[in-house]
Amino acid sequence: MNFNERLQSIFVEAQEIPTECRLGAEVHQREYLSNGELHPWNGEVHTVLSPVCIRTANGLERKIIGTYPLCDEKEAMEALDAAVKAYDNGRGEWPTMSVADRITCVEKFTHKIIEKKGEVVKLLMWEIGKSYADSVKEFDRTVEYIYATIDALKDLDRKSSTFTVEQGIIAQIRRSPLGVVLCMGPFNYPLNETFTTLIPALIMGNTLLFKPPKHGTLLHYPLLTAFRDCFPKGVVNTIYGRGNKIIPGLMKSGDINVLTLIGSSKVANELKKLHPKVNRLRAILGLDAKNAAIITEKADLKLSVQETVLGSLSFNGQRCTALKIVFVHRSVAAEFLSLLSAEVAKLKFGMPWENGVALTPLPEPHKPAYLKEVIEDALAQGARVVNEHGGECVASFVYPAVVYPVSKGMKLYTEEQFGPVIPVVPFDDLEETIEYLIESTHGQQVSIFSNDEEEVAGLIDPLVNQVSRVNINCQCQRGPDVFPFTGRKDSAEGTLSVFDALRSFSIRSLVAAKLNDNNKHLINDIVDSNSSNFLSTKYLF
Repeated sequence: MNFNERLQSIFVEAQEIPTECRLGAEVHQREYLSNGELHPWNGEVHTVLSPVCIRTANGLERKIIGTYPLCDEKEAMEALDAAVKAYDNGRGEWPTMSVADRITCVEKFTHKIIEKKGEVVKLLMWEIGKSYADSVKEFDRTVEYIYATIDALKDLDRKSSTFTVEQGIIAQIRRSPLGVVLCMGPFNYPLNETFTTLIPALIMGNTLLFKPPKHGTLLHYPLLTAFRDCFPKGVVNTIYGRGNKIIPGLMKSGDINVLTLIGSSKVANELKKLHPKVNRLRAILGLDAKNAAIITEKADLKLSVQETVLGSLSFNGQRCTALKIVFVHRSVAAEFLSLLSAEVAKLKFGMPWENGVALTPLPEPHKPAYLKEVIEDALAQGARVVNEHGGECVASFVYPAVVYPVSKGMKLYTEEQFGPVIPVVPFDDLEETIEYLIESTHGQQVSIFSNDEEEVAGLIDPLVNQVSRVNINCQCQRGPDVFPFTGRKDSAEGTLSVFDALRSFSIRSLVAAKLNDNNKHLINDIVDSNSSNFLSTKYLF
C-alpha cells in the first residue's frame, strides 16, 4: 500500500465505525434560548458537516451531523432586548444578586453540564475532528476552570469584605458588573475557550448574548436547558445565524457594553468601529498569533524537536498558541530538520476515535486548499518540503509539511497558517529573530531554545517587550490557567486568567463616607441588617 492509499484508508465506511464512537441520530436543533425560554425555530437552518468523511459508493462524503437555526436580525435584537432588560441598568435581579447567590447558580449549572459530558464530548469529536482523548480533556479542563473561577471570586470577595480608612474617609471597595456582554468563541476550543470568557462574565453579574462558533455550535445544544434553568430570565441568551448578518446591528445599537471575541483582529476591528460610543465599549479579545520558536546553535536539539512537534502540530496546529514559524541557526539546521522530519513521521494519523491518534481531519472546508496554496507559494520562491509526503492531502486530511528554507516575501513568513505546516527559517545572527518579532503585527508568545545563560538572557530582555510570554526550552501554551493570558499588538486586548478574567469583566466600585459618628452608625446598621448586597462584611467560605 503506497502512502496515498494509506491516507485514503483512514476514512472508513459507516458500519466500520466502532459502535461506542458513533454519533447515533443526527442532531437537528430547532430551538434557541432567549429571555429565559427555549423558542421553537421553523426558519432556515445550517447543515453541519463533520470533517470526518465516510466512504460511500459515491466516494468520500463528509458525514452530516445535524442542523442548527440560522436566525435573523429580528431574533438577535430580541435577545439583546432581553439581556438589556435583565441587566436593567444594573438594577436587575442578576447584577444586584449577592456574590454567594451567583456562585450557587454557577455551581448548579456546572453540576448539570457534567451530566451532559458524554453528549458534548462526542459532538466535539465529530464537529471539529478533535481526538476523543483531547475532547474529554477539553471538557474536563472547562469544568476545572469553572471551579477555579468560583474559588478566585470567593477569594476576591473575602478581600473586598473589609473597610478601608484613609484621610478621614471610610470606604468599601468591590467590583461591579459592566452590563451586556456579547460573547463569541472560537472553533478550535469551542467549549473551553468560550467558557473562559463566558463564565467570568456571567459570575460577575453581567448579562449575556452568546454566539457559538460556526464549527462547534451543536455541542452547546445539550447545555441550553442548564443555562435556562440555572440563571434568571434573560441573563443568558443564545444567538445563531451568519455573523456578518446579525452582529453589526447588535453593535450599532450601542447596547453592547463588552465585546469578547476569540478570532481575527480584522473582524474585531470592524465590529468595534460599529459601536456608536466606543469609549463605553470594553473589549476582551484573543486574536491572531504567529508564535515563533528560536532554536540557537547552543540548543538541545532533541528537546527542541520534541517541543516543536508538540507546539506546532497539537490539534493539527489549529491553536492560537501553536508554534507557527521556527527559526533555527544555520549551523544546526540540517540536523534539526532531519530530527524533526523523523519525529513528524512517528505521529499517528487517523480518525478522532482511534487510540493514540495525533493527526486528524480539518474542520474548515477551505483549509486544505489554503494550505496547498501557501506551500506552493513557498516552493515557487525557493523553499522545499523537507519531510517525505509533507502536504499530501485526501479530502479533509492534510499530512504535515515541514517547509524550508522559508524567507521574507513568502506567505508562510507572515501569515498565520493555522494548520499542519511548519515553516522553518534559517538564521545566522540572533538579531534577525529579534527584528522579525519587532516587525511582526503579532505579539502573543515566543519560545527560546538554548542552554546558554548569556544567550537566553540576551533574548529575554528585548522579547518581553514584543510578546506577552517568553517560554524557555518549551513550547508556547496558554496554561496554567492562573497565569495571565494576553498578547501585544494585534494578538489580544485585555488579559485572561482565572483571576484576570474576573477583573476584565467588572469594574472597581466603592462606597465611601466621612468617618464621623453618624456615618459609623449608619454603615453598621446597613451591615448588621444585611440590607445591602454590596455594602457587606459577609465572609464567603
